[in-house]
Amino acid sequence: MVLTKLRGEDLILCQITSKGTSDRYSIPLLGKEFKKGTLKQDSNIRPNKIFTSDNSIIDYKIGSLKEAKTKQVAEKVCSIIRE
Repeated sequence: MVLTKLRGEDLILCQITSKGTSDRYSIPLLGKEFKKGTLKQDSNIRPNKIFTSDNSIIDYKIGSLKEAKTKQVAEKVCSIIRE
């Protein structure tokens, strides 16, 4: 998941995985939470797994999340940083 675009070619990204996770940070991601597009199966957003990378690693866009889900992820990332 792209959290934000930085100046130049870099992005701040957050992991999305279809594998089950049991940590307290995971946020379920369901198909109905997409504004456009979808995933092949329900997944988990991992706001504790953020990284910066060049936008060249992005092959294609699968969709856009609804604003409520995007805000939920951003709030969780911020709460992790404040811990």
